[in-house]
Amino acid sequence: MDAPGRRLALPVLSAVLAVAVCAPLLGRGFVLSYDMVFAPRQYFVPDAFGIGSTLPRSVPADAAVALATTVLPGDIVQKVVLLLAVFFAALGAGRLVPTEHLGTRLVAATAYAWTPYLAERLFIGHWPLLLTYAALPWIAGAGLAAREHEPRSLPRLVIACAPAVLTPPGGILAAAVMVVAAGSRRLWQTIPLAIVLNLPWLVPTFLNAGGTFSDPAGVAAFSARTESWGPALLSVLGLGGIWNAETVPGSRAVPLVPVLTLIVVALAIAGLRPLARRWGTAPVRSLTALGVLGVFLASLATLPGGDALLAAATRYLPGAGLLRDAQKWVAWWALPLAMGFALAVEAAAAKLKSGRVALVTAAVVFPLLTMPDLAWGGWGRLGTAQYPPDWRAVAEQLGDRPGDVLALPLSTFRGFAWNADRTQLDPAPRALPKPVLVDDTLQVGAERIAGEDPRVGDVRAAASARELTAAGVGWILVEHGTPGYVDPRLLADATKVWSGDWLTLYRTPGVPSVKAISWAPALLANGVALALLCVAVLCRMLPMRTLGRGRILPPRKE
Repeated sequence: MDAPGRRLALPVLSAVLAVAVCAPLLGRGFVLSYDMVFAPRQYFVPDAFGIGSTLPRSVPADAAVALATTVLPGDIVQKVVLLLAVFFAALGAGRLVPTEHLGTRLVAATAYAWTPYLAERLFIGHWPLLLTYAALPWIAGAGLAAREHEPRSLPRLVIACAPAVLTPPGGILAAAVMVVAAGSRRLWQTIPLAIVLNLPWLVPTFLNAGGTFSDPAGVAAFSARTESWGPALLSVLGLGGIWNAETVPGSRAVPLVPVLTLIVVALAIAGLRPLARRWGTAPVRSLTALGVLGVFLASLATLPGGDALLAAATRYLPGAGLLRDAQKWVAWWALPLAMGFALAVEAAAAKLKSGRVALVTAAVVFPLLTMPDLAWGGWGRLGTAQYPPDWRAVAEQLGDRPGDVLALPLSTFRGFAWNADRTQLDPAPRALPKPVLVDDTLQVGAERIAGEDPRVGDVRAAASARELTAAGVGWILVEHGTPGYVDPRLLADATKVWSGDWLTLYRTPGVPSVKAISWAPALLANGVALALLCVAVLCRMLPMRTLGRGRILPPRKE
């Protein structure tokens, strides 16, 4: 293969993988599945900045999407996000592996991008985690450059982290890789950078520290689960094990998968030795230790005593709810797994007198053959839908009248015929220009997990629309065609404002009692983080002489 062909091979493979996953989703319309909800236009409501009544779980992701949808339609924004997540995951891993062999780069690309982690997080709709996963190889590469004191490596590190810090879990995943890859001598720089980049969610979290406790019952409900005959730990080692069985690719239940997982892990461990020779022992040891920590945290609830330990943490430690759905931390293990596997294949190919190309080709397609049901949107598992015009009509009716919107029936998830009855989050909080109050109680199998919004209790206790007004509710939105019960008493003294096939909007009587919100801390936190990103981009764009001397000087005449 000629030089231009070699340079294009990795980007082309990355693009092919992205299209293979997202092809049926690329037409107009929205992918609405479980937690993945985009709207035609999102708004800068308080919850988008973490200053509403709920925990900042999607901060600043919602604000970023609100900004993006002022320029592009929401479905276009969504498709760009999904395509870029798969593309840059593959491209980043292929570029990160330290080798001169193109085949090794291609192996690393598919080993990192075509994984149960990406599939399960895609199917459950955790798109910010997909962006984080895609960013981790780029963060690791920038961190290694900072460890070697390469010029402008810190701005590069900040830029690499930007897509990853859209949610608290993503920010923690990125910060850990940044710190570990850059090394202990850079802690005085990387830790402050990590804190500043995560300010958009750190500030509202600390301001609402009293409301950051989670139901301990969520630990068992959201713990890692086995996907075949092996234990949950084995599923996690293979980058799977998500708690929701409905989002697991069917191929993960094949009896041969645990055996293949052990083989891949063994090869990856063998490949860490050549990785250490090329990167150095310290960074490889640190990144591997971080990966092992991810596996441990992901499996902790399934280990003896782990369930009780995590339950106590969520009961008494603010913010410990991040430890539920702990399988997300196994993303740290994906980097050493992919790098080690690729280099082990390279070492094995080097010992062959013939058949090297066949071996490398088999390693490239191995992830695709063992999990073919990630392709084509999960073999049709994902699809697109159009919002009925009711949603735009309701958004236009809300106007300037104060008060939040209460969404009924009281349920976090919906199932609409216009979205093929797929399970999806209620779109109202992202589709309407006012704060929307939804019941965030979760039903996981037979387990009922209490929500984290304290206002839901007031709504459940209300017996009339007038009592809702006293609780700060100015509007009631009834969503039709989805399971759930609507208490007629809540609508008896409310005024119907608009009604369509799918939505009916009511106005509560009187003037809602609206609690004042202080925007300043959240806006300041977002402003500081954004300023750091802008400075990093500027530093990467300016010539080195400008950065070194403050201005470009003419050559000195002798």
